[in-house]
Amino acid sequence: MIAETVCSAAAVAGLGIAVVTAYRKRFLAAARIAAYALVPLGLVMTGVVEWAADTAFSPTAWAGFAVLGGAWALFATTRTVERRRGGTRKERRAAARSEQAEAVAPAASAPSLGRASRPASRPAAAPRATGGADDFSDIEAILKKHGI
Repeated sequence: MIAETVCSAAAVAGLGIAVVTAYRKRFLAAARIAAYALVPLGLVMTGVVEWAADTAFSPTAWAGFAVLGGAWALFATTRTVERRRGGTRKERRAAARSEQAEAVAPAASAPSLGRASRPASRPAAAPRATGGADDFSDIEAILKKHGI
């Protein structure tokens, strides 16, 4: 009952300030102040204030908040452990699949696409330390290795 009275009084005071502001020919600001002033009155009329007051003094509601806090703590703990292990389950599966694919690929004697006219055991070009001119030398070596 007290919360409804306080909200109604705040709404009336806000509307009074809006009237004074409109009297000073600041209509846009007055409309904004009136909108803010009507929010507590609307909350009282819809019953939100009564629900909030009942929730604030209910032991069941506080037990519910404690359960929500415990759930949040469990979630945060599992995320921390998951990050220390190295990613999500999906990421670990993808990493395992890529390791299996890499184990097969180096044993291949020739690329599956393209011509097989050159020997497969040709050494890769050594990287040069010239700076910006040969930034793509490692990429070129990979492409040459695969016959592209």
